[in-house]
Amino acid sequence: MKKLFSALLAAAMLAGCSNGGASTPSAAPADEAKEYNIGVAIYQFDDNFMTLYREELKSYFESLNTDDVKYNVTIVDGKNDMNEQSNQIDNFITQGMDVIILNLVQTSSADALIDKIVAAEIPLVLINREPLAYDADGNTLDEAYEGILNNPTVCYVGADARQSGTYQGEIVAELPDHGDINGDGKVAYLMIEGDPENIDAQYRTEFSIKALTDAGIEVECLDDQIGNWAQANGETIAKNALTQYGEDLEVIFCNNDAMALGAAAAITAAGRTVGEDIYLLGVDALDECVEMVNNGTMTGTVLNDHIGQSHTAVDVAVALLNGETIKDYYWVDYVKVTK
Repeated sequence: MKKLFSALLAAAMLAGCSNGGASTPSAAPADEAKEYNIGVAIYQFDDNFMTLYREELKSYFESLNTDDVKYNVTIVDGKNDMNEQSNQIDNFITQGMDVIILNLVQTSSADALIDKIVAAEIPLVLINREPLAYDADGNTLDEAYEGILNNPTVCYVGADARQSGTYQGEIVAELPDHGDINGDGKVAYLMIEGDPENIDAQYRTEFSIKALTDAGIEVECLDDQIGNWAQANGETIAKNALTQYGEDLEVIFCNNDAMALGAAAAITAAGRTVGEDIYLLGVDALDECVEMVNNGTMTGTVLNDHIGQSHTAVDVAVALLNGETIKDYYWVDYVKVTK
């Protein structure tokens, strides 16, 4: 035993002498991937279209990860509350995000948020809800927004809502009866709007009807109500209008597919039949609504290309991270969806 202990002690002393008493250094770490932190603020998770958008955006960022670069994406829900979103942007700034992608709760608050982000020297990609230009009296101007034009690291990615509204109207104008089911020489319609402050809602409302009148079709607005993009609101508004106006109501225009789904339920409950005694239009081309168009329970919708828009937003964000020059606006076309 003594011999064994002496041998072990000698071995330990020899090992200690061989490295001067220090622990053996570990191998040098391999080169680590460059990491970027991306903050994404969505106006409201409880929105069918923006759910598709944010999921595709996250997936596309993940597909760009390599051994050399990694994108860490944090997505937050503004809950359709401007104060909540403002706090989220403050947190992104404090966390030192490398780029922010922002889907505004209120476009009227764009100035305050953009100023914060620009002051923090963080590049910004605005998506889906286009900030508006206003005159001194608060009236909307049909021109580009200065907060984008004056800041080289701020841009907007979206689709021109005038096109989506125009396509809705053209779908009706191209029907055999041009939307005039009862043959009285005019199209009597219900308009279900999204958020009245949102430029998409404004343009879809205006240009869907303009497409009809431009085609020489007389129209009559039976009612125009705010649905705030929600399916339940769309159902309630359509139910009330169907009860009040009965067969006089020929066309229901909805600023998005969620509200159109609600209107479809009201139409069924009222014993009406899309394509026979009423027409129904939406925007977004949600899978469920495309299926309804194909089986005739919805007249038409308009593809709001969440894949094209989200991929463009990611590509522009990456360009900003790489210090590349960007454009002020990036537009992605809508597409008509009919049977």
